[in-house]
Order: sequence, then structure tokens, then C-alpha cells
Amino acid sequence: MPLLTSLLLLIVVARLFGQLFHKFNQPAIVGEMLAGVLLGPSMLDAIQPSPALAGISELAVFLVVLSAGLEMKFKDVVDALRGRGFLIAVLGFVIPLFAGMLVGIVFGLDVMRTVFLGLCISITALPVAVRILQSFKLLDSDIARYSVATAIFNDVAALLALGVILNLPAQRSFQGVAVSILTTSSKLVVLGAFILGFNWILEKMVEKGIHVERIPEKLVQWLGNEALFGILVVFVLVFGSVSELLGFHFVIGAFFGSLLIDRKFFLVSRFHELERTLGSVTGGFLAPVFFAYLGLEFDVEAMQSAGFVLVVLVVSIGSKIYAGWLGGRLLRLPPERALGIGIILNGRGVMELVVASIAYERGFIGQGLFSTLVLMGVVTTLITPLLFRKWVLPRLA
Repeated sequence: MPLLTSLLLLIVVARLFGQLFHKFNQPAIVGEMLAGVLLGPSMLDAIQPSPALAGISELAVFLVVLSAGLEMKFKDVVDALRGRGFLIAVLGFVIPLFAGMLVGIVFGLDVMRTVFLGLCISITALPVAVRILQSFKLLDSDIARYSVATAIFNDVAALLALGVILNLPAQRSFQGVAVSILTTSSKLVVLGAFILGFNWILEKMVEKGIHVERIPEKLVQWLGNEALFGILVVFVLVFGSVSELLGFHFVIGAFFGSLLIDRKFFLVSRFHELERTLGSVTGGFLAPVFFAYLGLEFDVEAMQSAGFVLVVLVVSIGSKIYAGWLGGRLLRLPPERALGIGIILNGRGVMELVVASIAYERGFIGQGLFSTLVLMGVVTTLITPLLFRKWVLPRLA
């Protein structure tokens, strides 16, 4: 099927399914993902995953993260990782990591497959968590602050571990492994210094009375209203590109770049105009493509034994929810908010698929484990908003 036909069919069916689920008071993303499963190889086989569709999906991820960053504040996320908030982030990564590795050991997987199984279970997909929180209008809540901060920490930790593994020398001596770890860690320090340094410069400019908002306003006067969206995209692309050049996922840098864009850097009317433009492009077109594409990745015929698949699903869901709940309770959050954090952390989606696909392409895991990990990403992302709506949302009202 031609690319344009596939894309239009995917958008139409995803939007229809999304609206149908919304009509029955369910998050639209559940219907959008099921649309991908229906159209993909597992059922109708009408649309096949392709590099072109994958590229469009990556653009959707970028804009979903960009939209979320505009609705949050850099200070809120940093504060959530400070002090006791760091505890949730660590527990949210370590408990699922060791739970996944234990499953690999029990089922007799080799070292690399065991490590990658643990890494994929430990990941929380930042775009998925953000979209779910957006759908429930909770991006300004403590659940969102701790969940997003933990998702960032989990993804950075997993990608750091991935970078170390990919940079391991053929002859894995102690010295070679140590050099690989130091190299990857230094790149993370550079990324953090770039983000924090830029934020420090912006704050100093504001403290000295420099009207930062006049810069984009002048460009809009010269180039027109369309320049506003272009300014935003270019600004965030710089951060995403730096992140990618250092060996980390583009989304990590892009999210922090969008977090730095505060209302004080735009006139109020311009900022609302920017939010409306971005929301219409993202929510109406690209976000449904992203979640539908996750459904396309699922291939039931390539999965491993039913017992292994079932154990992976149970452990991945249970370990994440428990880790988030435990961290929230240790921070003395109310039970429903602690449970909400655990459930939001359960969504994996694109970030887990990124790690799984890299591992598969490099030969670290086989087709069977790869398909199981894809299923895990789809199922955990599908059930997260449903569990949140059933177990958490009524108690927050």
C-alpha cells in the first residue's frame, strides 16, 4: 500500500477509534493503539510498519513532548528530583530492573538477553506518561511532577546503560569496560551541564531586567505569526540534537529544551496562540499516528512461549506499579496519589521499543524476545490509562 494511503487510513481509523473510546469516557489513546493493532500484521495486515511511518511517528513523539514541556515548568521537574523525590526515581528504575533480570535468570536466558529484558522493563516512556496525564488534565499535579521526573531519570539511566553496552570493546577486559562507563558518564555530565547552564543564563538575564520576550516578538513582527512556531521548534531542536550527538535519545534533550520555554519569554497572548497551534497539530494529527504505530509493531506470530510472555507481562506491570507506590508512600503521599504515580510509570511505549529495536538490530536479542518486548510495550501502554481511570481518578475527585 502506498505511503500516503497507509498514512491516511491510519489517521482516519485511529481518530475514529479514539473518538469512540472518548465517547465511552475512556482515553482516546487506547482506541488509537487498538486501531494500529487492527490494521497491522496481527489482524487485518492492511498496513505494515515501515521506515517512512516510523519517521512520521518520531516527529509525533517530538511534538507530543514539546507540547507537554510548554505546560510544565523546569523548576517543578528539578524540584521533584531533589531530596526525597529522587527516591521515587531510583526505586522506579531499580526494582523493575532487578525484577526483569530475575525473570531472565529463571528462564535461562543468556547474560545479554537478561540485561536487556531488565532494561526494557525498567523504562517508562516519557511521551506516553505525558500524553496520559494530559488526557486527564493532571499535568500540574504532584502525580505529574514525580511521574515525569521519574520517567526522565529512568529513561536516562536505561539509555546510559545502553550506551555502555554498545560501547563495550570486543575484548571485554576490566579496563575496557571501565573506560566505556567513564566515557558514557562524561557525556551525560556534558548534557546536564548544557541544559542547566542555559537555564542559568536565562535566569540571570531576567534578573538583570533584560526583556527576553522582546526577541521572539521582534521576529514575529518581521516574519509574521508563523515565525513563532518556527522559533519554538528551532530552539527545542538544538537541545534534542545535542542530546542525540552525545549518544542519548533525542526526546530527552527536546523535553528539557521545551521546559526552558516559560511564559515569561513570550507575551501572554503569543504564548496562548502558540499552545493552540501546537495542540491542533499534535492532538488532531500526529499524536494519533504515534500511538497507532505502536499497535502496528505488534506481531503475535513471532512471540515466545505463552508462559514466558505471561510472566514478563505480570512482572513488568507489577514491579512498576509497586515501585511507584512504594516511593510515593515513603514520601508520605496519600495512597491514591502514590498508586497514581505507580500506574503512570507503567506505560512504556516508544522508549522501550527504541531500546528493544537497537538490541535486536545489534544481535543482542532474538526475534522471539523482541516480539515479547513489543507486546509488553503495547499492553502496558494500553492498560495504563484504563487502570488510572478505574483505580485512581475517582479517588482524586
